[in-house]
Amino acid sequence: MSEPRFEHIRIDLDRAVARLVFDRPYVRNALNEGMMAEIGDAAAYLAHRTDLRVIVLRGTGGHFCAGGDLNMMIGTPPPKPDGSDPEKARYRRFGDVLERINALPQAVIAVVEGTCVGGGFGMVACADLVIAGMSARFGLPEPRHGFIPSQIIPFLVRRFGEGAIRRIAVTASVIDAAEAHRLGIADIVVADDELDATLERELANLHRAAPGAVAAVKRLVLASSTEPLTDVLDDGATALLDLLRGGDADEGIAAFLAKRPPRWS
Repeated sequence: MSEPRFEHIRIDLDRAVARLVFDRPYVRNALNEGMMAEIGDAAAYLAHRTDLRVIVLRGTGGHFCAGGDLNMMIGTPPPKPDGSDPEKARYRRFGDVLERINALPQAVIAVVEGTCVGGGFGMVACADLVIAGMSARFGLPEPRHGFIPSQIIPFLVRRFGEGAIRRIAVTASVIDAAEAHRLGIADIVVADDELDATLERELANLHRAAPGAVAAVKRLVLASSTEPLTDVLDDGATALLDLLRGGDADEGIAAFLAKRPPRWS
């Protein structure tokens, strides 16, 4: 699969790490239709890169993502006379983008500073680890402007729980990094000038885990909230046996007993 070309984002590759960077700093990386499509294409491309271990989501210009660009929401046309509504597919598309990010087999880290609302908050909910700077602000202000974060709420509720998201959504709140940490939205909070060093430390930690095991455990965690328990347990047993027979478990156990790093580290 050839590397796609982008206008509003970029992918910076550094050995086994890909940085998916949102690059519309003049609007705090707000999402227009083109940018949404590019993020979806990038996620599809990265999902097939078996050489990559970690995907880092980050914005430029001191902000993560200011949600949907309000300019694309003005003057929405009415449904057609036959009752069909082509606009529904337009707005449903971002849900598909979030599904692609959520299903990435690699570990995903969101590094958040500045504004992180609406669609940006939704992308954070698709990360496995959230590192926030003290400048980070998370929220769902859409109801203040007369609309809702329709494709984002399900991912937030599954990731962070109904209680926290219900309050933030209904009150159209924007919360600071300390409150996000208290609610379990931000896993790590540091000063903004410590974000890079913190990211490097967490990347080193993630490199200790076998890529196949990371992909399998992510798949099980996601399935546990949506699939019948019996199916998840059956799939878990199969995944475990595949890993035990594939050599990574032998290597990991041998490395532990020998007090040496495993070959994937």
